[in-house]
Amino acid sequence: MSKEAISGNMYSRIHRIIENARGNIMRAVNVEMVQAYWLIGKEIVQEEQKGKGRAAYGEKIVEDLSLRLTEQYGSGWSSSHLWHIRQFYLLYRNRFVGNLHAPRAGSGKEKILHALRAELSWTHYRILMRVDNPNARAFYEIETVKNNWSSRELERQKGSMLFERLVLSKDKKAVKRLAVKGQEIQRYEDVIRDPYVLEFTGLPSNAKLYENKLEQALIDNLSKFLLELGRGFTFVARQKRISLEGDHFYIDLVFYHAILKCYVLIDLKVGKLSHQDIGQLQMYVNYYDRQIKRADDGPTVGLLLCEDKKDAVVRYTLSEKNKQIFASRYKLYLPSEAELRQEMERFGFYLRPKPKFDSKLAKR
Repeated sequence: MSKEAISGNMYSRIHRIIENARGNIMRAVNVEMVQAYWLIGKEIVQEEQKGKGRAAYGEKIVEDLSLRLTEQYGSGWSSSHLWHIRQFYLLYRNRFVGNLHAPRAGSGKEKILHALRAELSWTHYRILMRVDNPNARAFYEIETVKNNWSSRELERQKGSMLFERLVLSKDKKAVKRLAVKGQEIQRYEDVIRDPYVLEFTGLPSNAKLYENKLEQALIDNLSKFLLELGRGFTFVARQKRISLEGDHFYIDLVFYHAILKCYVLIDLKVGKLSHQDIGQLQMYVNYYDRQIKRADDGPTVGLLLCEDKKDAVVRYTLSEKNKQIFASRYKLYLPSEAELRQEMERFGFYLRPKPKFDSKLAKR
């Protein structure tokens, strides 16, 4: 039978069945593997405890186990991999409910009650294990599941210190909620970050930059820009023209936020933000509120993305009751922890000191 004799619709349906089955198999394998690693980590730690905490005893256990597993199962069971498995158990041992033991012969498949995320792969957990702050680790875990982040997207969000940047826009009571519930989007302030990290544009931060060049770079990397903006944003237009009595004005970028149900207008500014820039964006927001938005839309949000700003200029240009206009800086590189620490301390938040380097821990 030739390929032409097969119905295209039938082939598409069968293709979907196979792909769905493959995806389900991979997810099931991932869940089993992660659970197995947790159990192996538990066995290693419990065996170490018999050595009364002696480091040399623990190292000998891991080395011997690596040799025996490699001999029976082949590559993939190096000492470093087993140290990661051990660390995984230590970080997540309180996630399991009840007295959990490895299945024994003849006991049947044990029902495991746990709160590990089935949506997360071992690669996700390897990234999460490198987050020292427990609140930040819990936040990234929740957000990865909520937003279906790939391991690469999680790595990028961790590297850009998303948790720490969100902390800057929260009061101290809200910081703990980030670790318990992730990012909750209920108010306009919840979708604003400061600074925004735009390292994916590839633009040098030490060169003269033009706004149209930055805008084009964001459009060229739209999927990455949407990831940085956060959940709920949908792209609508660029250089959106509005005409007022014969004068034409152009809004750099227009988005719609599906959760807050409102338009978000973004104006890009190279250099320091001025009060004229804020006034211009206020005009755009007023126009959208009066001419564009539907009756069931929320008030329009305006966001100025700038290289630099004076908070006092923003504060005194806008009304004290302002809830719609925001100004945030952008960085064309991933900020260092020292930079974020300095910013957080300005607002009364303090990161824990970075742990001292431990060569033995690094080896593990």
